[in-house]
Amino acid sequence: MAFLRRKGNTFYLVHNVRKGGRVRQLHLAKLGERPRITDDVVRQVTRSYPFVDVNWRELREQVNNRVELYDPKSNQVQKLVSTLRNLNLDLADLFPPLLDVSNAPEAGQEIVTQLRLLHSTVGVKLDQFDRAPHRGVLADRKYR
Repeated sequence: MAFLRRKGNTFYLVHNVRKGGRVRQLHLAKLGERPRITDDVVRQVTRSYPFVDVNWRELREQVNNRVELYDPKSNQVQKLVSTLRNLNLDLADLFPPLLDVSNAPEAGQEIVTQLRLLHSTVGVKLDQFDRAPHRGVLADRKYR
């Protein structure tokens, strides 16, 4: 049965195989620092290792429950806050004329598309925070 393994800050999908009386780990997929079991991962592993029995539903639940946002000192929270700060700084430095001057108009279009997606995702998340019942410090805050 396949399972997740963390090596350093990187997560892998692995499966134990017995060869010559010894157990070896077969690395099915590298999932990165923030493990996600996407449809692409499922297709790649299924195609490359058809003999391995994988319970994808259980693995997805395990991966989804890994994020430790309840601990403000956890690596996930610290990295999320750092990433959001860096994104804000990068966006503050991005001006529309820079996209027009670019020699690659498709890059500018992709940036605008991703910004629109980010705008909509942030809007949905802020609405979720506004509707969620808060306790303690967050009880009186509005996120807009």
